[in-house]
Amino acid sequence: MGKLYVVPTPVGNMEDMTFRAIRILKEADLILAEDTRTSSVLLHHYDIRNELQSHHKFNEHQTTEGVVKRLLGGDTIALISDAGTPGISDPGFLLVRECVRNGIEVQTLPGATAFVPALVSSGLPDERFCFEGFLPQKKGRQSRLDALRTEERTMIFYESPYRLVKTLQQLAEVCGDERHVSVAREISKVHEESVRGTLKEVIAHFTETEPRGEIVIILAGMNNGEKPQKEKNKSKNKYKEIEK
Repeated sequence: MGKLYVVPTPVGNMEDMTFRAIRILKEADLILAEDTRTSSVLLHHYDIRNELQSHHKFNEHQTTEGVVKRLLGGDTIALISDAGTPGISDPGFLLVRECVRNGIEVQTLPGATAFVPALVSSGLPDERFCFEGFLPQKKGRQSRLDALRTEERTMIFYESPYRLVKTLQQLAEVCGDERHVSVAREISKVHEESVRGTLKEVIAHFTETEPRGEIVIILAGMNNGEKPQKEKNKSKNKYKEIEK
C-alpha cells in the first residue's frame, strides 16, 4: 500500500520550501496540484519533473476515487496546493478523509501556512485563537458574523483584497469600530506589510490605499468582559498608530 504526503508550499518566497518537501516531491510517483500551471513554476524551480495531475475543488469528487486506487496499489502520492498547506482553505480534506477511510497512511509535512506568521506578527493575543478562513460570501454570512460577536479568542480570516474594506466594515458593525485588528498582506513576499489599529483606523487606511495581494485579517476577541456592541454605550476613541 502506498502513502499520501500532504506537502506545504511557499506562500510567497521560494526559499520557504523545506529540504524534506523537495525530496518528497522528487520521490513521489504522482503530484496532485491545485493548479498545474502555478505549481509548474515551483516544480521547475527545484528541478522536479514527476507526473503532475490537476486536483482542485471543482474536480476532486471525480479524481479522488482514482487517486485512492493508485495509493491502494502502492503508489506514493504528494498533494500540494497553489500556496500554503493543502486542506487549510484549499482542496485536501476530501482526499485525506477517503485515505483514512481506506486505511491509507497520510503524512502531513510541517511548512508554510499564511495565518501563522500573520497571527504571531499581529501583536494580538495568540495563545488561544479560532481560524475562520473565508467567510461565506452570501448565504449565512451575516449569521456567521453575528455568531462571532462575543467570541473571546483572537479570530483569523482570509479575504480577497477586493472585498477587504467591505468585510472590515461588516466586522465593525458587529464588533464595534474600536475593536483592534491587524491586516497582513503579501506574507513572505517583497512587499509584505501589516497594518494594525482599530477597525475604524484600518478601514480608513485601506479606503485611501487600495489593498493588494493575499490578505489575512487578525481580529481581537471580545476582551475583559466587553459586552456586544448593541448592548454597550459608545466609548471614548482610542488611537493606535497604523504601521505603514
